[in-house]
Amino acid sequence: MTPLADTALELARWQFALTTLFHFVFVPLTLGLAPLLAVMQTMWHRSGDERWLRLTRFFGTLFIINFAIGVATGLVMEFQFGMNWSAFSAYVGDVFGTPLAIEGIGAFMLEATFIGLWVFGWDRLSPKVHLATIYLVWIGTWLSAYFILTANSWMQHPVGYQINEQTGRAEATDIVDILFQGFLLFAWAHVVLAGLVTGAFFVLGVSCWHLLRGRNVDVFRAAAKLAIVVGLPVAVVQLGVGSEFGVAVTDAQPMKIAAVEALWDTEQPAGFSLFQIGGFTEDDQTPSFDIEIPALLSFLATNSFDGQVVGMNELQSQYEKEYGPGNYIPDVRLVYWSMRVMAYLGTLLVLLGLWGAWLLRHTKLHDATWFQRSAIVAIAFPFLCNFAGWILTEAGRQPWVVYGLLKTEDAVSGTVSAWTVGLSLAVFASLYVVLGAIDFILMRRYARLDPPATGRGGDEEAAPEPAPAY
Repeated sequence: MTPLADTALELARWQFALTTLFHFVFVPLTLGLAPLLAVMQTMWHRSGDERWLRLTRFFGTLFIINFAIGVATGLVMEFQFGMNWSAFSAYVGDVFGTPLAIEGIGAFMLEATFIGLWVFGWDRLSPKVHLATIYLVWIGTWLSAYFILTANSWMQHPVGYQINEQTGRAEATDIVDILFQGFLLFAWAHVVLAGLVTGAFFVLGVSCWHLLRGRNVDVFRAAAKLAIVVGLPVAVVQLGVGSEFGVAVTDAQPMKIAAVEALWDTEQPAGFSLFQIGGFTEDDQTPSFDIEIPALLSFLATNSFDGQVVGMNELQSQYEKEYGPGNYIPDVRLVYWSMRVMAYLGTLLVLLGLWGAWLLRHTKLHDATWFQRSAIVAIAFPFLCNFAGWILTEAGRQPWVVYGLLKTEDAVSGTVSAWTVGLSLAVFASLYVVLGAIDFILMRRYARLDPPATGRGGDEEAAPEPAPAY
């Protein structure tokens, strides 16, 4: 490629990385808050306890703010496939575009329609019908995630397709294989559980902010209890699902697993380094310092403590024979640390959940100031985990945009100049700074207000409502 073409490619990659990561701030919180809102509203519907109605309206406000900004950021990504990545769209669009179309006209419309009915239907729908709308929102959000991950999982592990010899385009041959492959099921479970963890610890952190200040203690103690009851087991299960997902990734993308450990030579068994200095480049393959747990990588990659993990040097030689000359090793340092940020912060969330469960058991949660401060700080942990996990997923498959089928350098639009991509990147970055600031200000403002004081059925009490419902 020419220097200008290389620049256009790098700018296009940065632009897509920016839009994807910024959008992924909002997606997990939507996935996690929707089921928690359904539980809160169900608790109010069944018990008549006004605390749950107030919490539903309070966290519903935050959910709507998050959803609105998330939609605005997600629309941009769709256009980039045709603008910056037209070669990719032309080659695999017939397969890749199908699940995205289903998501847009099916799952997203279900989600958006019933969000509208839920927001405006408090006094217009019967209590049971209104309760059903939030469950349909929950279903819609998880279906949206499923179909989007169908497209992404096909890029990670292409199945159920053939290349049309006349058109040179990929065409779907087995839609069932595409929609239900094992790689996708693990990826979807991993993302949905990440959403639940994000939602639960967000609710916990916001509740602890109010508890720390002695405001609406009875209301937010109930929210904190729900967050711990949901967040702790989900965080534990997530560690297990993540481990099993690693086995699926080993089968589909062995180079990614080798890069996760900075493993240059094949080992059996292979250890897992908790921390290392050096050893991240082809010119420096031996770390100057590392702390390693023997045989752990073998277990994470193969479910056996004696399993073989193929090294990057051997895989590089294998791929050169299979795909031709080129560098098939991703950014090892980035992949290595992304995995550890995700795993270590996830473990801290489990420990925080255990601490909270102990406090709940001993009825000390409401005055445990150090726990409350820790929970407020830990609001950021799931978001950082999500960032790191997405970077690991996308950076670890490089140089491929469709693994084993289409390289990233061959997927970029050939007619879009570096100047054009750079200008649009600057515009998007500026727009996202503004949207990010708006989201942070609104979420911070409404999270600090008292939950709306409402009567049964949504009728307001005589006292003025401290915060609008939506």
